[in-house]
Amino acid sequence: MRWKAVSKNLGGLFDLDNKKARIAELEEKMTMPGFWDDNEKAQKVIDESNDLKSKVDSLGELESKFEDLQVAYELVREEEDADLKNELEQSLSEARAAFNRYETQLLLSGPHDKNNAILELHPGAGGTEAQDWASMLLRMYTRWAESKGFTVETLDYLPGDEAGVKSVTLLIKGKDAYGYLKAEKGIHRLVRISPFDAAGRRHTSFVSCEVIPEIDDDIDIEIRPEDLRVDVFRSSGAGGQHINKTSSAVRMTHLPTGIVVSCQSERSQFQNRDQAMKMLKARLYQLEEEKREAEKAALHGEQKEIGWGSQIRSYVFHPYSMVKDHRTNVEIGDVNRVMDGDLDPFIDAYLRLHL
Repeated sequence: MRWKAVSKNLGGLFDLDNKKARIAELEEKMTMPGFWDDNEKAQKVIDESNDLKSKVDSLGELESKFEDLQVAYELVREEEDADLKNELEQSLSEARAAFNRYETQLLLSGPHDKNNAILELHPGAGGTEAQDWASMLLRMYTRWAESKGFTVETLDYLPGDEAGVKSVTLLIKGKDAYGYLKAEKGIHRLVRISPFDAAGRRHTSFVSCEVIPEIDDDIDIEIRPEDLRVDVFRSSGAGGQHINKTSSAVRMTHLPTGIVVSCQSERSQFQNRDQAMKMLKARLYQLEEEKREAEKAALHGEQKEIGWGSQIRSYVFHPYSMVKDHRTNVEIGDVNRVMDGDLDPFIDAYLRLHL
């Protein structure tokens, strides 16, 4: 494909002209008197400007790269030199990878895609087997996040009775964390020979993965005091020497919706209350978003299955090794590679599916 066609496609996806206009608008804001009166708002303006500039500059770099490839291609056609041909193939492979990375970044254009992500894992029926599956997914998402340079905080952790976890809530911090991880929301199915079954039988287990964006403080979510029940308790599970010594953990129940959140990651009850309130606001915001989506789907006659039978992905350890995403049909034969955190093929395909 000629660069002009590629540039046109990318520029259209990126809405290049409007983004340049937005950069100019933000730069004008930075020169206005009183810009630094509110440091937090000023930093958001700077961050948005820097992000847009980075994407515009990257598009320019891609343009230069593809133009160099065209020149190299013409040289190979004229001289038919083996070394030049090998260099061209290597450069073409690198350019294709750079193009795909850039295109994926442009797909992260949702209103909260840049936010941190709150990820929750809840095992289905099956006791220890399902709880062990939840702990395997916890390790998988932690490794994926670390490979991206994200930080992972455990907000709430309830250990299993014999092994694994009954539930866990993570705060994954990093640019575009929610944009990537929203692809993981749904039911994850495991098929394997259970290490907890003395008869060595094959078991199927399910874990629900919930992903919501961490909501900025400037989004107003009203929670009336009379609609809230707050309980405090002693923390449990991993978390340091202070665990189980004081009633610092906090559980909040939003009575009208029945939403329950809890946090035990901080040393003080005050800090855990603050974090739990942020989680509750995020859940309430997500609930309203889902209601709007459901209404939109109803208007268009769309129906979506809900339940354990509508898993988004299957992880098969036996009788063969394979991970398959049922939404995009992406398959990877090396299940251990996926469990070590290689989720990008699934996430990338999901983002492109929803382009």
